[in-house]
Amino acid sequence: MAPSEPIHARPTAESSSGIGNSFRSQLESFSVGSPIAEAAIQRDLEEGGDDAYPSSDDDDESSSGSSTVHPSEYSMRDAYRRPSYVNPGFRSAVIASQSVPEHSYLTKRERQQIREEERSLLRDNLLLPPKHPRRESESGLPARLGKRLSIAGLRKVRSAADEESAIERDDEPSEHSALLGADPTKPYGGEDTPENINKKWVEAVAAGKIQTTWQRESKTLARYSAPLIVTFLLQYSLTVASIFTVGHIGKVELGAVSLASMTANITGYAVYQGLATSLDTLCAQAYGSGHKKLVGLQLQRMIYFLWVITIPIGVIWLSGTAILSAIVPEKETARLAGIYLKILLAGAPGYAAFESGKRFLQAQGLFTANLYVLLICAPLNALMNYLFVWVFDWGFIGAPIAVAVTENLLPLCLFLYVRFIDGMECWGGFEKRALRNWGPMIKLALPGLVMVLAEFLAFEILTLSASWIGTTALAAQSVLSTVTAITFQIPFPMSIAASTRIANLIGATLSDAAKTHSRVALCGAVLIGIFNVTLLSTLRKYIAVLFTNDPDVVEVVASLLPLCAAFQLFDALATTCNGILRGLGRQEVGGYVSIFAYYCIAMPISFGTGFGLGWGLYGLWAGPAIALGIVAAIEGTFIYRTSWQRAVDEAHKRNTMG
Repeated sequence: MAPSEPIHARPTAESSSGIGNSFRSQLESFSVGSPIAEAAIQRDLEEGGDDAYPSSDDDDESSSGSSTVHPSEYSMRDAYRRPSYVNPGFRSAVIASQSVPEHSYLTKRERQQIREEERSLLRDNLLLPPKHPRRESESGLPARLGKRLSIAGLRKVRSAADEESAIERDDEPSEHSALLGADPTKPYGGEDTPENINKKWVEAVAAGKIQTTWQRESKTLARYSAPLIVTFLLQYSLTVASIFTVGHIGKVELGAVSLASMTANITGYAVYQGLATSLDTLCAQAYGSGHKKLVGLQLQRMIYFLWVITIPIGVIWLSGTAILSAIVPEKETARLAGIYLKILLAGAPGYAAFESGKRFLQAQGLFTANLYVLLICAPLNALMNYLFVWVFDWGFIGAPIAVAVTENLLPLCLFLYVRFIDGMECWGGFEKRALRNWGPMIKLALPGLVMVLAEFLAFEILTLSASWIGTTALAAQSVLSTVTAITFQIPFPMSIAASTRIANLIGATLSDAAKTHSRVALCGAVLIGIFNVTLLSTLRKYIAVLFTNDPDVVEVVASLLPLCAAFQLFDALATTCNGILRGLGRQEVGGYVSIFAYYCIAMPISFGTGFGLGWGLYGLWAGPAIALGIVAAIEGTFIYRTSWQRAVDEAHKRNTMG
């Protein structure tokens, strides 16, 4: 997300009231957006009709009866960054992230969420009354001790800055005079109006009164991470279900499904995901400018474009057997992988529509829609894999049929969500304009395509290399890559949550709070890493049996899982460091370090030890293990030496450039 600038003096509390800039003009300004997207939207407006005019979108302040609120540049509203991401695939090398301009507007839900965050921090710092006033029955010492020692009290996360400390303090007047005028009969003393929250927030931030604790940040990180972890695990289960099901047919079939999935990822799914990232800019700026119907127009345009791209992808997949036979020595494995790709092609248009639809909803701040859809489709996918392969006795071809059906169900369920739940306001119907003005979209899409392909290639190439060792090695590689990808779905979503939180705190000039959250995130990464290490080490003799019945494959997997377990701690730390760097606006550091570590160190070591020294699959995995340690060490050192106040000043400069 930018080189350092000299530190600027922070304002005093007395001058804070005069700092305010117009909230709406800042958030809807195109001057901080993409010039390509701006030109494209302007052209669409010139070609459009009635829908070219901005849609009205009353913000939360307006709905509360105020239309003259001018948040300060230190408001978390001007710093908000949503957790935008792409699917990690089997394993990510370089994490794509979105730039600051794409967060230059807020949806109504997001503004409400930010106001709640500000209110919560004000309350924890005793600058607002607690949500529920203390009752007389709670004023005595026995009552307070009983509440503290109760099961509910022991379970609740506590700190000196928590709401409980507001409940436990004496009734005597103190320096917190702002609380004395509160109405004890109302939540937050009746002081939680948007105007009052904004005023208190501006004064508190400028005076340096906003502090946080590791307990609060731990709870926040867990709350942000949980739904993302569930979403990522569900989405990856679409691939895992096929590997689980097919693996019990034989090791040749297990290797074939892994080879086919790798080919589909690199030549198809990564292309769709990379190109669809341009909607993160186009849809965002269309929505942020108030031209909501243009969001639906951009969706149509991208779907048509991806369907056109499906033609060359289809040619590759239909020729999969011939192409893979020329690369892979095992001809039967190549033949089955080619069959898998041919059947999988039936689901490619649906997958393209789903990737585009996700961006359509994300532009409106509807991030839970994807989770709801996966909660329906992921179990159906697992059930269909079992029914098609074993109950209907279709064998190997049953797995790609199940995947193709699921990929067509995904956009259908997403459409039903938009039609009957939320998101319909940005759909203006099918238009002929969607067949024109593709140039800006393609220009914005190509950088995203390059980044996502870089992600997929680093680890996917190991699968192709394993095929030269033998059928058993390829089958074992399929199990190992799947297992490590599953464990990766925990720290990666947590890094997304951490980057969002850190970016918001830095944008609000809360450098100490951002630093505290980064420490909490790193501690969380250590705990996750230790959990993954313990899990893989303890269950190494049982994990392979879940995927295959072949004794040779089980033995190879069991012997290699300790190596995979050993770098889980580095994996979690490296992923979290990448998230912190994105929150700092220095993700280019993580990109350079990752490319260097994976492509300049990991790949040569893997090929040198795997084939040159004859270590086989063990050698192939030695490279990524060393690379992850290097990434964690370099990025961790960079973060340790980072000036958090400089990051605040950088964010302040970016936010005021518009």
